[in-house]
Amino acid sequence: MRVGIDVRLDYYRPGGIAEYARHLVDELATLDRETAYYVIHHFRARDTLAPGANVKRVNTITPSHHRLERWTLPLELRRYRLDLLHSPDVIPPQGGARRQVITVHDLHFLHYPAFMTAASRRYYNDQIAWAVRHADHILVDSQATRDDLGNLLSVPGDKMTVHMLGVDPDFRPLPPAAIEPVRARLGLPGSYILFVGTFEPRKNIPGLLDAYRALRQDLPDAPPLVLVGRRGWLYDDIFQQVNALGLAPHVIWIENAVRDDLPAIYSGADVLALPSHYEGFGLTALEAMACGTPPVAANRSSLPEVVGDAGLLVDPDDPAAISGALQALLVDDSLRAELGRAGVTRAAAFTWRRTAEIALDVYRLCLE
Repeated sequence: MRVGIDVRLDYYRPGGIAEYARHLVDELATLDRETAYYVIHHFRARDTLAPGANVKRVNTITPSHHRLERWTLPLELRRYRLDLLHSPDVIPPQGGARRQVITVHDLHFLHYPAFMTAASRRYYNDQIAWAVRHADHILVDSQATRDDLGNLLSVPGDKMTVHMLGVDPDFRPLPPAAIEPVRARLGLPGSYILFVGTFEPRKNIPGLLDAYRALRQDLPDAPPLVLVGRRGWLYDDIFQQVNALGLAPHVIWIENAVRDDLPAIYSGADVLALPSHYEGFGLTALEAMACGTPPVAANRSSLPEVVGDAGLLVDPDDPAAISGALQALLVDDSLRAELGRAGVTRAAAFTWRRTAEIALDVYRLCLE
């Protein structure tokens, strides 16, 4: 097989989808040494995601999320005569290979269009129906997304395969000696509530801030709230709300954290807060669980599938419920420890190798 994997997004927008594509390429390089893999980069990308002898970097000029990419990318790929092209970022080109597989991570742009910029809404909303019809097969991160595709876009069940994401072995409970240097360098306190993710409306940071204010009213010595991530779209209101609620002295922002610091950041936290309105998977919840930090997560979309009984699930539209769950974990050491152990055990079942195995099965199925 000659299989192309589009990783151009890694150059433009680091995050969950780019992380998925990187791990997929790494695992396929060791899992399948017979297939010729063509890993499609933007030509300006410095990092090369081509780790094996049968994995080749391909440079393209077409930018990710460009309005003409459906037509220009196939022209650039024509000379590689690909049997199959995998587009991990939902929208495939109109051609470029005999067969096409896409990954749909979520449909938040259909559920919550107001949470996106007008340009982003146009990019996804104008193309998603065509994309799911055009693809030969669709990989999804969760049963929740599979259900959404069936209910909202009438995609037949036999055209979709669930392959849940994995967690890197670097994410594990760290001893204090490994946590302290990172804590000191980033100015983190000895105890804190943690959020990790993009600063954007879908993550429900405004609801978390309302809950945190209520928590401080009930528990005046509550630890600081540490927000780790990067700025996404429509983030300005989040910063303004911190000041409006008088929370600035109690909120710590860490933007663009180095990935190598994340295991220590997770391990040093008392609890992870992820009350998102919608998640296609919820990778940060899984990473926190792998580090022994219990999550307080929303009881909707994919998060119950990931968290299971290793955290507390709450209504993301109810700040009192979020506050109550945070308080329960902060004041009950035995509950926090019990859920922390359960999280480590549960997270061990989520591996990137299994993610790649299922993807490879789909590639072979499409080319039979």
